[in-house]
Amino acid sequence: LPSKPLPPRLVIPENDIIENFLKGSGPGGQKINKTSSAVQLKHIPTGIVIKCQDTRSRSQNRKVARRLLSEKIEELELGEGARTAVKAREKSKKKASGDKKRRRKYRALAGEKGEGK
Repeated sequence: LPSKPLPPRLVIPENDIIENFLKGSGPGGQKINKTSSAVQLKHIPTGIVIKCQDTRSRSQNRKVARRLLSEKIEELELGEGARTAVKAREKSKKKASGDKKRRRKYRALAGEKGEGK
C-alpha cells in the first residue's frame, strides 16, 4: 500500500463528453468487423480524444474509456500530483529497490566464489 493516500478520482460531467460507438479494427474476425463495440470519447473543454476497444463488450469499453479519459484530464490539470503520476513514482521506487537488492545478492555470491578457490 502506498504511504500516502492517492488523490480522489476525477468525476467528469456527462455534458462535457461526446460519446461515439465505432466498428473496431484489428484481430477479431467477422464479429469485430460487424459490431460497433469500440468507444470514442471526446472531452469538449480540452479536446482530448480517447478510443477504446480492449474487449468485445461495449459496456466494458465504455468504463475503460471513461477511466482513461479522467486519467488524461487529471494529468493535464494536476501534473505530478495526478493519481497516475503518484502510482508511477511508487512503482519506479519499488523497481529500483528490487534492482538494488538483486545487485547486492549477486555481488555477495561473486565474493563467496572468489574465496572458495
